[in-house]
Amino acid sequence: MTDTSAAGAPSAPIALAASTPSALAVRPEALLLDFGGVIFQTRKRPEEWPGVAAYVAEHLARAGHRIATEDLETVLRGGNTALKSWKNAQSRRLEPTELTHREIWRDFYGSPLPAAAREVLAGSAGLLQHHLTATLAEHTVRPGIPELLDLARDLGVPLGIVSNAHSGRAHRALLDEHGLGDAFAVQVYSDEVGIRKPHPGMIELAAAALGTAPERCWYVGDTYDRDVVAGRRAGVGAVVLTRHHHTDNPPFPVAERADAVLDTPEGLVELLRAAEPVAPSSAPPENAPAPTSPSSPKFLGSGPAQSEETSGSKERLPSALLLDHGGVLHVSVPDEAVRHAFAAGLADRLTRAGYPLTADQVSEAMPEVRAAHKDWKNRSEADAAGADVPEIDARTFWTQLALDPLARRVGGAVAVDPSGLHAWLRAEAHDLMARYARAKSVPTLRPGVRDLLEAAHAHGVPVAVVSNTVNGRAVREELDADGIGYLVGAHVYSDELGHRKPDRLMPATALRALGADPATAVFVGDKPQRDVLAARAAGVGVTVLVRGGSTPDDVLDALHADVGHPARPDHVIDEMGDLLGLVLPAAPSAVP
Repeated sequence: MTDTSAAGAPSAPIALAASTPSALAVRPEALLLDFGGVIFQTRKRPEEWPGVAAYVAEHLARAGHRIATEDLETVLRGGNTALKSWKNAQSRRLEPTELTHREIWRDFYGSPLPAAAREVLAGSAGLLQHHLTATLAEHTVRPGIPELLDLARDLGVPLGIVSNAHSGRAHRALLDEHGLGDAFAVQVYSDEVGIRKPHPGMIELAAAALGTAPERCWYVGDTYDRDVVAGRRAGVGAVVLTRHHHTDNPPFPVAERADAVLDTPEGLVELLRAAEPVAPSSAPPENAPAPTSPSSPKFLGSGPAQSEETSGSKERLPSALLLDHGGVLHVSVPDEAVRHAFAAGLADRLTRAGYPLTADQVSEAMPEVRAAHKDWKNRSEADAAGADVPEIDARTFWTQLALDPLARRVGGAVAVDPSGLHAWLRAEAHDLMARYARAKSVPTLRPGVRDLLEAAHAHGVPVAVVSNTVNGRAVREELDADGIGYLVGAHVYSDELGHRKPDRLMPATALRALGADPATAVFVGDKPQRDVLAARAAGVGVTVLVRGGSTPDDVLDALHADVGHPARPDHVIDEMGDLLGLVLPAAPSAVP
C-alpha cells in the first residue's frame, strides 16, 4: 500500500506491507476491472490526428460539406481538449451521467461547424467515435493480466469490466483482438449504460449481473477521483489501484484511499492467490439477539403507554418524520386579488416584451392553464402507474401549457410571432413559476405544526418536507415566513427532483438525505393515492393522513376502515398536534 499526500496523490511508491490488508484477506465473489490502466496500458497517438480528420472530412464530403482537413483537425483537437475538461468535471459529481455519442460529436467535436455538418456528424456519431477511440491510442495488455485471468478462472472467481468509455464498442473489439473477450462475464461501459464513474451504479450493475453485491467484490482501477471514489460509494469489499498515467496526479484532492496501490497488475495475482475462500455461513450464536422485523416497528402509540423510565422510549422514537406541505403543514385558499395581481404583473412584462395583454386577458387564460396542468398530472400518474412518475418542469409548463392560452389573447393589430412568445416564456419560466406558485393561494400554518416540529427537534428526530410542488422555492419561503424553516432538515420537492408522488423516489430521497431507516419512519400526508402509496412503496413503516386537507373526511373514514386497501393509512388524525403522543412525545419543555 502507499502513503498519500494531503493533495490527494500518492507521495511516492511504497511496497505493500508483508501482511495483507484485512479488506483483501477474503477472496471476492467477483473481480471487477477497469479497462485502460488495468487490463491495457495505453499510449496516446497524437500523430494520428491528421488521419482522423481525413476520415471525418470524408464523411462530411459525402453529404456535400467540404471542409479542409487541416481546418477540421484544429476543430477536432479543440473538441478533444474540451471533452477532457468535461470528464474531469464529471468526476467531481455525485452521480454523473454519460454523454451520448450524438452529444459528443454535436456539442464537442462539431460545435464550431455549420449546423448541417454537425447533423451529419451526429448521425454517424457511433461509428466516428469507434474510429477515433481505436485510432488515437495504442493498447498493450499489461503485465500480469494473462496470469490474473487464468487464476480467476481456476478459482472460479467471475470477472467483469467497469469502465468509463466513449466507445464500449471499440473496447469490446480490442478485447477480442487480444483474445481476452471470453474471459469476462460482463462488460459495463459508461456510454452503453448512460452513467459514468464515480457513479456507484456502474459497479452495482456489474456486481448484480454476476449474481453478487459490491461488498463481496474487489474493484481494480487506476484513478483516485473516478475509481477509488466509485468503489467507496458503491461499498465494495476492497479497492485496488494499478498505477497508470494519471494515478498519482488526480485533477483535484481526493480524500478516499485504496486498500492497495500496485505498480502493475502482477501484484493482483499474488493478492488473489493469498485471499482465503469465503467460509460457509453458520447459524448465529445461541445468545445472539433475534433480528427485529422491519414490518413491525416500535413506535409510540403502537402499544400501551409506558413511561420513559420504564420503557426506554428513546428506542421507540421514529427515525424520521416526513411531512407533506399543502394540507399538512399549511392549508391554502385561493385569493382572487392575489391572482389578479400576478396576472397584472405578467401582462405588464409581456406587453413590454412586445406581446400586448391586459391583466383581464391573462386572468382569463390562467384557468385554462390550471386545467391543462391538472390534466397533465392525471395523465402522467396514470401512464406511470405509480412508478417513475415525472413532474412537469417550469419550461414545459410555460411553453406547452400556457403558450396557447396566452397567445390566443395577445390583442391589437400587432402581428405576434408565436415562436417569439415561446422563447420569452422559456427564458422567463423559472421566475414565472416562482411568482405563479406564490399567487395560487394564500397559505395558513395549521394548528399544532409548530409544537410538532419543536418536539421532533427536541427529541432529535429529523424532519423532511416531501411535497408535490410547482415551485419548491416558494414552499421554503412560506416555511421561513412562519418561522419554522430552521426545524426542517431536508426538503424534497417534485419540481426540483423531477419526480412526483406517488413515485417512491420522493420519500426515498428524503430518507436517504436524513440517513433514516424507512421501516421506523413516519409519513404524514393528506392524499391517500399519492402520499400513502409513495410512502408504502419506499418502505415507510407508519403512514398517517390528516383531516382538513384535500381529501374529504368521509373518504378518509371509509379508507381507514378498508383493511385490504393499498392506500389505507395506519392512522387518521384531526390535527397535526394529534401526532404528539401517537408517534412522538411532546417536547420536554411542554411536559408538565
